[in-house]
Amino acid sequence: QVQLVESGGGLVRAGGSLRLSCTASGRTFSTYGMGWFRQAPGKEREFVAAVSRDPFSTRYTRYADSVKGRFTISRDNAKNTVYLQINALQPEDTAVYYCAATIGSIATTVNDFKYWGRGTQVTVSS
Repeated sequence: QVQLVESGGGLVRAGGSLRLSCTASGRTFSTYGMGWFRQAPGKEREFVAAVSRDPFSTRYTRYADSVKGRFTISRDNAKNTVYLQINALQPEDTAVYYCAATIGSIATTVNDFKYWGRGTQVTVSS
C-alpha cells in the first residue's frame, strides 16, 4: 500500500509558477509509475502529467496537450517524491491537483491509477 501526500499548492497570479510535491510512504516508490491529475469545480478529473517507474534505463514522461511546455514532472526516488513544476500559470489551471500511483510502467487515465493523494489546491488569479 502507498500513501501519497501532496503539498505546494496556493494562490498565485497569472504568469506565476508553483512547484507541487507529492511524497509517498513505503520502500517501493521507485516501482510505481506516478502521475498528476487535476479537477476543477464542476468538471471531471483530468490527466496532467505522468512519469514512468524505474528501473527502465530511460525515464519516460507524458503530458496533456494543454500543459505541454509549461508543466514538468520529475521524480526523486531517494526522497520518495514526485514533483510537478508549473510555469506560466493561467486562470484555467485553477483546480485541485492530485498525485497518483500506478503499478503499471506509466499511465494516463484515472482508472489505471490505484493510489491517490487528497489533493492540493492551486488557484490562479487574473
